[in-house]
Amino acid sequence: MPKHDPRIDAYIINSADFALPVLQHLRVLVHAACPDVEETMKWSFPNFLFKGEILCSMASFKQHCAFGFWKASLMKDARILLDKRKEAMGSLGKITSLKDLPADRKITGWIKEAMKLTEAGAKVVKAKPLASNPLAMPAFFSAALAKNKKAGAAFEKFNHTQKKEYTEWLEEAKTIPTREKRLATAMEQIAEGKIRHWKYAR
Repeated sequence: MPKHDPRIDAYIINSADFALPVLQHLRVLVHAACPDVEETMKWSFPNFLFKGEILCSMASFKQHCAFGFWKASLMKDARILLDKRKEAMGSLGKITSLKDLPADRKITGWIKEAMKLTEAGAKVVKAKPLASNPLAMPAFFSAALAKNKKAGAAFEKFNHTQKKEYTEWLEEAKTIPTREKRLATAMEQIAEGKIRHWKYAR
């Protein structure tokens, strides 16, 4: 039986409806291809470990999902996998439904290739975060952080992914009232040093 981390169960359940089948399917594929895989939450999203190292990870956002390989730069399809990172975090670009995923056999092949790289002791030189481009923050968010010194100081200690999660959440608000409500929540949580998905972090 696959060993499931209850935090990942909660992460999937609390994701958008479109994301549920995608995340569940990817999870099944990882466990099927790598029976010894271990699950954990890292950087506020699900990660899959093999022999103590990150094998791959997945994440969901309001309008898309992401799936990536930690050692994508060392894989035979490195150009394809890395080019997709220009579209979204991860190695497969923006995933909005099961139809956006490559064939199961393709994904399974990549998972097994990543396993072999780990078994061979291959290391990524100066591994970069999945999203390393400078973060473009909306003016209203920057202004709020500037006014709240405690929140501003705490936000600066977050890594790129943690900052991006708050930024995307605020930018995705469709109305001003929703944006203001989210901003108030964000400022309160950030001032307390909480990341966006702090409830699911270890």
